[in-house]
Amino acid sequence: MTVTRCKWAGDDPLYCDYHDNEWGAPLHDDKMLFEFLILEGAQAGLSWITILRKRENYRKAFDNFDPNIIVNYTQNKVDELLQNEGIIRNKLKIISAIKNAKAFLEVQEEFGSFDKYIWSFTDGKTIQNHWASLSKVPVSTTESDAMSKDLKKRGFKFVGTTICYAFMQATGMVNDHTTDCFRYKEV
Repeated sequence: MTVTRCKWAGDDPLYCDYHDNEWGAPLHDDKMLFEFLILEGAQAGLSWITILRKRENYRKAFDNFDPNIIVNYTQNKVDELLQNEGIIRNKLKIISAIKNAKAFLEVQEEFGSFDKYIWSFTDGKTIQNHWASLSKVPVSTTESDAMSKDLKKRGFKFVGTTICYAFMQATGMVNDHTTDCFRYKEV
């Protein structure tokens, strides 16, 4: 039996697995939300498959995305990361991960969890879209605009509206599976 997926998943096994098991599923785990926030920022200007192929390297290099550890990274750690061929060696993106860890912990302190804060931009529920084709899917929305503006105000970096919308798609804050995709009704 042939499975119909969103066209962007193509036939790359890694992409298909990510599409089938993660992308668009509502995510409420703070640690995983932080991971996606960092990875979406790292992806800026690149393709998601590039980041997906480096994801395990990122987990190792960034202490499994533990913000309590990342917030204390020193210049020596930044220099070490800049030499790590397993990740995107962009100084601004690496430094932004440290700044984002600090801002993330502050949001957790203020709201009790990052999940509670970030999902407030969709009133705590998934926005159910009904796109017949990939060409209809937007790159940003009023919700991602508001999220980007507020994250920036709180000191987060690499959180423009397009990055925020990709984050919303990945973490299931919006259901952007196309209506012909088998995952559309599941999420």
